[in-house]
Amino acid sequence: MKTAIFKVIKPGLQTTIQDLGRVGYQQFGISPSGAMDSYSMQLANILVRNQPGEAILEAALVGSVLEACQTIVIAICGGDFSPRVNHREVPMWKSFVLKKGETLSLASCKNGARVYLAIAGGIDVPVVLNSKSTSLTGRFGGNKGRPLQKGDLIYGDPVMRKPFKSLPPEFIPCYKKQLTVRVILGPHEQRFSPSSVEQFLSEEYVVTLQSNRMGYQLKGPKLDHVQGPDIISDPIPLGGIQVPASGQPIVLMAERQTTGGYTRIGTVISVDIPLLAQAVPDTKIHFVETTLEEAQRLYVERQIFLKHLSLAAK
Repeated sequence: MKTAIFKVIKPGLQTTIQDLGRVGYQQFGISPSGAMDSYSMQLANILVRNQPGEAILEAALVGSVLEACQTIVIAICGGDFSPRVNHREVPMWKSFVLKKGETLSLASCKNGARVYLAIAGGIDVPVVLNSKSTSLTGRFGGNKGRPLQKGDLIYGDPVMRKPFKSLPPEFIPCYKKQLTVRVILGPHEQRFSPSSVEQFLSEEYVVTLQSNRMGYQLKGPKLDHVQGPDIISDPIPLGGIQVPASGQPIVLMAERQTTGGYTRIGTVISVDIPLLAQAVPDTKIHFVETTLEEAQRLYVERQIFLKHLSLAAK
């Protein structure tokens, strides 16, 4: 029998159940989905001694109000949504006990764009194509393929685990409204004029209101194509930067389409995706070129850190 762990009093703007996403199904036209900021998601899980990839709650811009149906251990990471329990402030980036009947409130974001709530023992929803993630475009997975609604019950298998110590400050991201984002140029940089490639790496681009889990539409100096914007559709990687006929870049994110027919000037490296995922509208972005070898080194370093922290939490 399922155990209810939360009742949704207020759902927030867009609160969904996410994990690390659906790997291996893009060939069938199925978007990976998953947490936008996988770093914060995994740290929240580690702090409650879950497996790093366990499903969590992700809220965007405006958080939810949840009533605890059981006494549970939780952790909140990501953007600062001023979390409170029964009107008292509670810490982020640290696990703590939430007692049965208490109300957890996540307000509007003070900095960052998304907040992550992990529950010791995880969230009990059906596994669809090897993932618990909500696909908003596909309308499946998570909680009936949709964001949380008032009155919803969130189920889990609560485990009373000793709260884990808080993270050292150097591992807690600082979310700013001016970001430097590293990219690997290509695969279609030859389809842009040399001056446009130089411009892409020297000028600022701004996150617009037309940004969501599918992609971040940017505004800035127009990028000129040499032979037009269209290509034969090919697979879209996380962080791929499409440039349609408008000349304005679009960074494809967690719920991106699986293939696309526009030129891509570059790809955001994996370790910078979480910071980009926390960018609110009007955030200024400066792209900097890096190498594949450097991107791989940084990715391996982060995975080693997460593994060591997960082992330390056991």
